[in-house]
Amino acid sequence: MSRNVFVGDTEYFAGIGRIEHEGPGSDNPLSFKAYDPARVVAGKTMEEHLRFAVCYWHSLCADGADPFGPGTRRRPWAEGGDPMGNARARLDAAFEFFTKLGVPFYCFHDRDIAPEGESVVESEANLTELVSLAGERQQATGVKLLWGTANLFSHPRFMNGGATNPDFAVVAHAGAQVKAALDATVALGGRNYVFWGGREGYACLFNTDTKRELEHFARFLTMARDYGRSIGFEGTFLIEPKPMEPMYHQYDVDAQTVIGFLRHYGLDGDFKLNIEANHATLAGHSSEHDLQMAADAGMLGSVDANRGNAQNGWDTDQFPTNMYDCVHNMLVILGAGGLGSGGFNFDAKVRRESTDPADLFIAHIGGMDAYARALVIADRIISDGRLEEFRASRYASFDQRDGARFEAGELDLADLRDIAANQSEPAPASGRQEWVENLINDFMFG
Repeated sequence: MSRNVFVGDTEYFAGIGRIEHEGPGSDNPLSFKAYDPARVVAGKTMEEHLRFAVCYWHSLCADGADPFGPGTRRRPWAEGGDPMGNARARLDAAFEFFTKLGVPFYCFHDRDIAPEGESVVESEANLTELVSLAGERQQATGVKLLWGTANLFSHPRFMNGGATNPDFAVVAHAGAQVKAALDATVALGGRNYVFWGGREGYACLFNTDTKRELEHFARFLTMARDYGRSIGFEGTFLIEPKPMEPMYHQYDVDAQTVIGFLRHYGLDGDFKLNIEANHATLAGHSSEHDLQMAADAGMLGSVDANRGNAQNGWDTDQFPTNMYDCVHNMLVILGAGGLGSGGFNFDAKVRRESTDPADLFIAHIGGMDAYARALVIADRIISDGRLEEFRASRYASFDQRDGARFEAGELDLADLRDIAANQSEPAPASGRQEWVENLINDFMFG
């Protein structure tokens, strides 16, 4: 889809034009080598499969600060003394970036696009004004909102959580903020709404009533679901699992935990999962594991595309350039039939040492090219059929006779005993893991 490049009164990324697909032979770092939005793979264009989104917080708000030092990057849209003036300038910079990069979507927290006021009413007014401006930018450019969310973790009031806070007054503030963020998401035509419970958990069990907090969490999500539907939100509500950081023990620790929670409280009809690669690895899983668990449950909704650092137990939010991870993830996603209304949101940030404006483009280009390549490779693997044929062959005994009766629920434990007693020792069957891994390599590099 062709989109207009947006440039406001100030061009924040001067000297950088629209990023084009120039193919693998190009040596231009500001071009796509693999991502061609119009290229058809497995019956859909790359743009339709991947549905790339830029995250507002890392790309437009972060300045490279870390616990050991202040920011390293100049952000000319945030240098004025007026918070609302800065927010308007940041919005212009955002849509200039989105349209020059050529992404179809973006994502935001409420506090990313509008500053918090001195009261609930003032905060709502700030957000309403910026949402109105964002709507104008969307209309002018064709860029859409993939999902919105509320920041229930940065303000000191949320130090003990938002929806799970032991103080009802704080829970009420969280509710007011989610209501406003849902209003904003609907006003901007957002396809999804995400809950990332960064502080929905506890640090010390001795002072925490976990049963009440989990029940409050479910009640809060139910209220948000009901309100969203009442104002016309027809999209998907998403939960983003994360095991730790900042809370020691988070209630949304990984995909299977969230799936069990949603089913237990009857929320699985409206909620799916937004899987972030770095969160899965912090939970001790691979990203494809959490994607597969969500897909198996019919709850795979969207992806936060990034990666972590194996030597660092922290949410480093690096851009996804590890091709093994990308291919494995795409195999799961294609096998699940795609992401529906979800997409690939680059919840990733350039490194503290990357200080040139072009670095932000180059980082996104690398992630987009990586997943474009992974899409093509995964489609070739699936079309070849050998991987799926071998996987199915390992379970062939459940497709006939007693194995089929077991799956159909026609056997009891005594039946299993009698079947085992009347057969010889099962012959070992190789899982052929090395062959499978080599096959993936052949498709990636052969």
